[in-house]
Amino acid sequence: MLPFPAVQDRSAPSKGLADFTTDRRVLILIAMALCVGSAGAGAAWALIRLITLVTNVVWFGRFSTADASLAGLQPSLWMVAAPALGGLAIGLMARFGSEKIRGHGIPEAIEAILIGGSRLQPKVAVLKPLSSALSIGTGGPFGAEGPIIMTGGAIGSLFAQCFHLSAAERKTLLVAGAAAGMTAIFGTPVAALLLAVELLLFEWKPRSFLPVVAACLISAAWRPLLFGAGPLFPFADPVALPWWGLFACIGLGIVAGLQSGLMTVMLYKVEDLFQRLPIHWMWWPAIGGIAVGLGGLVEPRAMGVGYDVIRDLLAPGTGAREVLGVLVVKLIIWVVALGSGTSGGVLAPLLILGGASGWLLGLGLPGEPSLWALLGMAAMMGGTMRSPLTGIVFAVELTGNVDVLLPLLAATAASYAVTVLLLKRSILTEKIARRGHHLTREYSTDPFELLRASDVMVTAVDTMPGTMTVDEAIAFFRAAGHRHKSYPLVDRDRRVIGMVGRTDVLRWSGSDDHAGLTLYDAVSDRSVVVAPPDIVLGRLVDLMIEHDVSRVPIVDPADRRLLGLVARKDLFKIRSNATALENERTAYFGQSWRRPA
Repeated sequence: MLPFPAVQDRSAPSKGLADFTTDRRVLILIAMALCVGSAGAGAAWALIRLITLVTNVVWFGRFSTADASLAGLQPSLWMVAAPALGGLAIGLMARFGSEKIRGHGIPEAIEAILIGGSRLQPKVAVLKPLSSALSIGTGGPFGAEGPIIMTGGAIGSLFAQCFHLSAAERKTLLVAGAAAGMTAIFGTPVAALLLAVELLLFEWKPRSFLPVVAACLISAAWRPLLFGAGPLFPFADPVALPWWGLFACIGLGIVAGLQSGLMTVMLYKVEDLFQRLPIHWMWWPAIGGIAVGLGGLVEPRAMGVGYDVIRDLLAPGTGAREVLGVLVVKLIIWVVALGSGTSGGVLAPLLILGGASGWLLGLGLPGEPSLWALLGMAAMMGGTMRSPLTGIVFAVELTGNVDVLLPLLAATAASYAVTVLLLKRSILTEKIARRGHHLTREYSTDPFELLRASDVMVTAVDTMPGTMTVDEAIAFFRAAGHRHKSYPLVDRDRRVIGMVGRTDVLRWSGSDDHAGLTLYDAVSDRSVVVAPPDIVLGRLVDLMIEHDVSRVPIVDPADRRLLGLVARKDLFKIRSNATALENERTAYFGQSWRRPA
């Protein structure tokens, strides 16, 4: 009897199996994430200062990094020319630098994670913040979060590429840098972590979760030194809703979801219109900049990042006409500018657009309009980006008000439900799909990690005896009666001693070297891949891939007696069974409990 090959010892059922696959290497990743998180926080500070510098130079003619609002700008030709020139500069940078700087950054980060092995080029880390600063500083209606996610991700990726790391480990550090940048700008470490989980990691593993936590924590520790302490948009109004208030929150969420769907459709319709222009895409951002400038002539506050607009929506004293003007103009110029392929983020515009709609609806609802503005912000973010948990926690951390948690849950979940039911893709994944890639945002338990070989193996196994001669085996495979490409070879006690397949027969048919030999003699110098009955299917699949076999005998570990066999078709059935569990609907009550007549 042949001994078990070494690979079987590695497949022992109780060896190496645990709730998680994480090992001590995660400690190295955590240490690396602390470095990446610090760099991400520094990049966020540099980006904000660069935006304010460009804003002051372009609009006020002063070399300063002090915060500046565009609300008081007077209409002029420069208001149209400045965004157009900024768009032209971005188009040139994208064409002759890197096309990766186009767009709002998050789809590009996702694409790098899923398709590019989490590798980003060094020039992206330089050109993305520079182009975003030009875009926003010259009046572009964007936020800084998308660019910093891309920039922080590039920093994490470049840092990871300096070491011998796997693609999965590079992904972890890329996401750590992105989350650290978002934490530094908004002061929302938990929301940044949830954004990483809901949008970027595409997994839930301690191997990736813990380093991202470390990056967010170190970035939050740096933030008071870089940006100051406290919530970015303090909101302390009491939440006192009537008994039907949660239903009103759900209604607001439905409206936000419909608005989100409309905005997504509008954005990609505009992008399609730009695709039809008979000019190179390098010129598109300049055209988008003209639209931004024309919108600024109507409502200057719609230009730029608009953090001052968010503060006003969450404070008393704002006028309805002013809010409506910002909502309409911001929506139009944001859709046109982003559709033109310029550089900028989506998060701040989503907060403004959702907050403005919520504020206007709040005029007819109980409580202050500012409360409904906050709910609208979270609902718009959670629904548009398909990240409801991020939207809820983001609003709480931004304002420092935990009392709004339940209304936020109702509004954001309703918006999320509407967008999931109405749109196949989100505003982020539609761009990736248009590049020919498909991704799913649904996570579930892998059935291959739940089932064992004994659950799927065929017990009535067709075998060949080891005493059969090679000539008899050749005749058997040439006959029309055999059903499989290979068969387990067993002795008289049904112990597995090898595998015989069509490739063996083809080799033997062209040679006389095996004349008169039994199958046992012909294969005795080869190892055979077998597995115990309680091996997890995920390990069994790894075994089949490693040794390039399509059928594996399942044997008793004690004496190698054949118990069953698992083939590739048996593994395919698992997918079919999982689909059936999702789609087949059966009512058990009324059947199991019904008494016979």
